[in-house]
Amino acid sequence: MNKAEEFQELRPLLFSVAYRILGSVSEAEDAVQEAWLRFDASTTLPASVKAFLSATVTRISIDVLRSARVRRETYVGPWFPEPLLSDPYQDPARSAELADSVSMAALLLLERLSPLERSVFVLRDVFGFGFDDIASAVSRSEAACRQLLVRARRHMDAGRPRFEADRAERRELAARFFDALREGDVDALRELLAADVRLASDGGGKAPQAARAAVGAGNVARLLAAVVPLLARVDVTFEPYEVNARPGAVFRDRDGKVLQILALDVLDGRIQDIRAVINPDKLGHLGPVADAWAVDGEVKRIRRRTG
Repeated sequence: MNKAEEFQELRPLLFSVAYRILGSVSEAEDAVQEAWLRFDASTTLPASVKAFLSATVTRISIDVLRSARVRRETYVGPWFPEPLLSDPYQDPARSAELADSVSMAALLLLERLSPLERSVFVLRDVFGFGFDDIASAVSRSEAACRQLLVRARRHMDAGRPRFEADRAERRELAARFFDALREGDVDALRELLAADVRLASDGGGKAPQAARAAVGAGNVARLLAAVVPLLARVDVTFEPYEVNARPGAVFRDRDGKVLQILALDVLDGRIQDIRAVINPDKLGHLGPVADAWAVDGEVKRIRRRTG
C-alpha cells in the first residue's frame, strides 16, 4: 500500500477527530488536507502511520482552534457547530461514544474546554487512543495528559444531562414534532416541548434571524407555528434528517437549495433545545445555499398583505 492509499484509508478517522476538536466541517477538512501535505512531504515512513497522522491532525487542529476561539468571542449571536449529516468514521466497538460526542450539545460542552483538554478528551474517551499516542499528539507527558483528561471529564460530566433519551425515543418524538410543525399545531407542539425549552438560531450576522431566540413551551410553540407555515407559502420545504447523530431537519428553498438546518435535543421525554443553523458559511458543505435574505423578504411581504 502506498502513501496515498494509506492516507485515504485513514481519512475518515482523521476528519472525525478534527471535526470534534474544531466543531467545523470546513476547518476539519483543511486540517486533514494539511496533514496529508506534511505526510506526503516526509522522507521517512513512520512506524505507525495511524499514530503519525492522528498526531499531526490533532496538532494542526489545536493551532486552528486557538485562533478560532478568538474569532468566536466576537461572533454575532449564538455560535453553533457546523452541522454534520453523516460521520464518515464508523467503529462498532465505539458507536455510542462516537454518536454522543458529535451531538450539538456535546460539541457545545467541548467549547468550555481548553484546546489541550478538548483534544485529550476526544482522543481518549471518544476514539480510545492510548496515552502514549495522546502524549505524542499534544506534546505533553502521559502524566500531564491524564490530568488534562480528569479536568476535561469533570467539565463534561457537570454539563451533561442526567437522563438522556435513547435513540428510538428520540426518533419517535421527533416524528411527532415534525408532523405538528407541518400542521402548525400549537397545542401538539407545546405538548412535545419541555417547559423551559430553548429555541435559538446561528446566523452569524449573515442571515436573518428566522428563528429568533425564544424560551418556554408556549412561546416556542407559538413562534414555530407562526413561522413555518409562512415559509411553506414561499415554497420552503423541510425533510427530517439526522443532524449530528440526533433528530433534525434540512430546510430548502423552492430551488432545492439549503436554507437552514434544525437540530433537536431530547431530554426526559421532551424536546429541550431547538437549534437552527442559518449562517450560509456553515451550510456550504451540504450543497448550494439559499439566499436567506430573499426568502425572508418574501415572508415579510406575505405577512404585510395578510396583516
